[in-house]
Amino acid sequence: MNDMSNTPDTPLQRRLASEVKGDVLFDAFSRGRYATDASIYQIMPVGAVVPETVDDAIRAVALAREADVTVLPRGGGTSQCGQTVNSSLVVDCSKRLNRILDLDVAGRTVRVEPGIVLDDLNRQLKKHGLWYPVDVSTASRATIGGMTANNSCGGRSLRYGTMRDNVIQVEAALADGNRRWFGEVSRDDAMRNDADLLTRDLLTLGEREAAEVEARFPKVQRRVGGYNLDALVPKGAANNMAHILVGSEGTLAFTTAVDLKLWPLLGPKVFGICHFGSFHEAMDAAQHLVTLKPIAVELVDRTMIGLARDIAMFRPTVERVVRGDPDALLVVEFAEETEAQNLQKLRDLEALMGDLGFSWSGTGARFGGVAPVVEPAWQAAVTEMRSSGLNIMMSMKEAGKPVSFLEDCAVPLKDLAAYTAGLTAIFRAHGTEGTWYAHASVGCLHVRPVLNMKLDVDAKRMRSMAEQAFELVRQYKGSHSGEHGDGIVRSEFHREMFGERLVRAFEEVKDRFDPGGLFNPGKITRAPRMDDRTLFRYPPDYSGLDITPALDWSDYPGASQGFLGAIEMCNNNGTCRKLDGGAMCPSYRVTRDEQHVTRGRANTLRLAMTGQLGPDALLAPEMEETLKLCVSCKACKRECPTGVDMARMKIEVKAVRHAAKGASLHETLVAHLPRFAPLAAKAPWLFNLRDRVPALKALSEKLAQFSARRSLPRWRSDVFAPPAAAEGPEAGREVVLFADTFNRAFERENLDAAVTVLTRAGYRVHHARPVGGGRPLCCGRTYLATGMVDRARTEADRLVAALAPFAARGVPVIGLEPSCLFSLRDEIPALLRSDDAKAVAGVAVLFEEFIAAEAKAGRLALPLGEMKARAVLHGHCHQKAFGAMGAVEGALRLIPGLEVQTVESSCCGMAGAFGYHAETIDASLAMAELSLLPAVRKAPDDAIIVADGTSCRHQIADGAGREAVHVARVLAMSLERKAGAGTTTP
Repeated sequence: MNDMSNTPDTPLQRRLASEVKGDVLFDAFSRGRYATDASIYQIMPVGAVVPETVDDAIRAVALAREADVTVLPRGGGTSQCGQTVNSSLVVDCSKRLNRILDLDVAGRTVRVEPGIVLDDLNRQLKKHGLWYPVDVSTASRATIGGMTANNSCGGRSLRYGTMRDNVIQVEAALADGNRRWFGEVSRDDAMRNDADLLTRDLLTLGEREAAEVEARFPKVQRRVGGYNLDALVPKGAANNMAHILVGSEGTLAFTTAVDLKLWPLLGPKVFGICHFGSFHEAMDAAQHLVTLKPIAVELVDRTMIGLARDIAMFRPTVERVVRGDPDALLVVEFAEETEAQNLQKLRDLEALMGDLGFSWSGTGARFGGVAPVVEPAWQAAVTEMRSSGLNIMMSMKEAGKPVSFLEDCAVPLKDLAAYTAGLTAIFRAHGTEGTWYAHASVGCLHVRPVLNMKLDVDAKRMRSMAEQAFELVRQYKGSHSGEHGDGIVRSEFHREMFGERLVRAFEEVKDRFDPGGLFNPGKITRAPRMDDRTLFRYPPDYSGLDITPALDWSDYPGASQGFLGAIEMCNNNGTCRKLDGGAMCPSYRVTRDEQHVTRGRANTLRLAMTGQLGPDALLAPEMEETLKLCVSCKACKRECPTGVDMARMKIEVKAVRHAAKGASLHETLVAHLPRFAPLAAKAPWLFNLRDRVPALKALSEKLAQFSARRSLPRWRSDVFAPPAAAEGPEAGREVVLFADTFNRAFERENLDAAVTVLTRAGYRVHHARPVGGGRPLCCGRTYLATGMVDRARTEADRLVAALAPFAARGVPVIGLEPSCLFSLRDEIPALLRSDDAKAVAGVAVLFEEFIAAEAKAGRLALPLGEMKARAVLHGHCHQKAFGAMGAVEGALRLIPGLEVQTVESSCCGMAGAFGYHAETIDASLAMAELSLLPAVRKAPDDAIIVADGTSCRHQIADGAGREAVHVARVLAMSLERKAGAGTTTP
């Protein structure tokens, strides 16, 4: 394997640092983060530059050229075929080159920089009633520059076409540094223009090769292989020279701006989810379904349905829209001008399915029907699941994974069923199966055979299948590259697809633009073998370090008892780079740095755990920096389609570092907080002096890194310590209340309110107490967060021992602090690996989860009074990660008259001790300012701010000057209203 442990100090690096504004990243850890994309390949770059301006980017290109170093332009880095990896200088456009330069609303055009993300562009266009409709599944992180380079297509290309159909012109810097626009030109004028020999030469080439292009280029919409020579042939008076750059994969020039054609926003939509008892029948039906003129027909196969059902965020969608046990679904989308027309289209679809012989009462291949989806929220859920299809397929935990190498071949619709049958036969002949999904409307299906790319035998099988599959595609006069481009995977097969003459023409185009081979060599032309294992992410000498992990990773294969296999679940799909929606990844949202995103951390861990970052990489300062801004929010556990749980992985690295280096004073004070809490309760005035004496604030920052800008939680003497072991009606249903350290020591009002609500509802509340007495119980979370896993195990053992007798009787264990309660459900079973821990996890619920579930079951008898007020709710990260937001919203909506408004927010930024540390307080506040604090400031003065996390409440108080309360207190207030006492403010 390539050892990247030595950081180069080259003249190029020094010149870049002195002459280019932006980030110059030549250390081994940074290079490793840019060595992979979403393909099977890994190539170490020379370094990376993240320029501040386009001019800085062009200067970086010039310096690389002078140093005889090739250049790789890069956007989101999510290419499926290896387009965005190379032994080059990477120029990352995604962080700063992301502006709208000009918008013509009336003319429906926009000029953008190459690094703008599609979703971000469309958010800005929406207020003008416009959008850019090449809606790729990676829209939350795909940049316009990358989409242009790939000639991206999207799910609605049936109506809107591809990037090529919607790119008006492109500004680009050539290899010699000159910047110019490429757009529509008069052919006659261009052939007489001595000042633009490049255009004349290209058009001459197009005229020369016109007959060969006509004979050899596939006649399908989804053809993105090779260079677009058909843009150069004589077809009327004009040619658009931008279209030779579209799909060129950064091999011809460096894109600096793109002019795009815009469309009016879609109006009302409806989905018809067509069910089929046979995959073959679904493929055969596609050609008939498109006659109804839908805007998309998307395939979801049996494998994807099953995998999606096992992923928490997609399970409700599957349960809502899937009927029976179909072998395949076709999601047919209509977007007519009126709702009535859409509903008529659904009726037409149902009639057509009947005419084709499908019915809900049918059996076998004849089973089928249409499940309508009219509600926008469920349409969005279906779209999210469908667009995550490639990554859902990658969520398999086995050593074999669905591998992308022939996945988006395109054939004519009439041949789709026969083609898929032939491809399935090829897979089975090689001892594997394929997973299928995607664009049935245009004959382009994403198919990935399951292979283990660490095995030489599977690399050979991959090549054999590719050769046979591409031959099958040629038989049906299809395209071997229908959406995701060429990259390393397909470029070497152009000779068979296009013929020797056109391959030489491709090379001529490359050499005319880029005679020195500066830009992204080895893509489209003069490519390496696709099965060169030295270029793989898992090369022949790939092996993992053997450490003893603190937690249970046995669900995964690989070294270190499965820990490496869990890390390898990251396939670089880049969902963690999204900037809006969900909660992942808060540190990336405030930094836009590859280092501070889940993908970047996972790549760093994989390289470290396989020795590619040198010895003891887990202990290196660069590793500490890599994980420093991870707030352990758990959003990746839920929102990453492949289930990468960076919060758990961080515990493992912290444990290794603690074992080798011990703990800092800051970590020691944080970790032992539950231990010294009883002592602080005896003299709270002494422990609270720090916030009253400015000199002590400064001293605490200097000695223990507690930021002087941040107040600490206030200790108190009246901690929660109920005198009786249980309270409430003796005949009531039993529950046990786990009083966590934070609510017990700092905010006992929350626990008091919970007891009031539960006992008033008729429950018998047991108070969890340690077996044999002693100090109060604790989940051990502070120890886990600082890598002190042995001490965490001790605390977890005590807690489980106290709760196991209740769990054995099925008594619910109720907690108030999400991070502590979910430790019982998540980390503690993985830490203890005992039956008792699993049993306790099975009955552990948040207070609001219990209340909402009891209400739904009709067992909650709670005399709640009317509260005519608004509750502005911020969800704790772990509530979101474990799907508990519906429960807290449901609990609040039990209160008559209370309006519940949920803030669409990511992490609040406090995240335990993260927001108190002097080195991370700025990042903490920046996270809060993304959406949470602005929403709280806008809330009416009489609104009730609700946040169930201790840290969240502290951040809101510090950042917005508002008191936030736990949902238990709001319910208790409602009870007081019913009794004729209290107010609607906490």
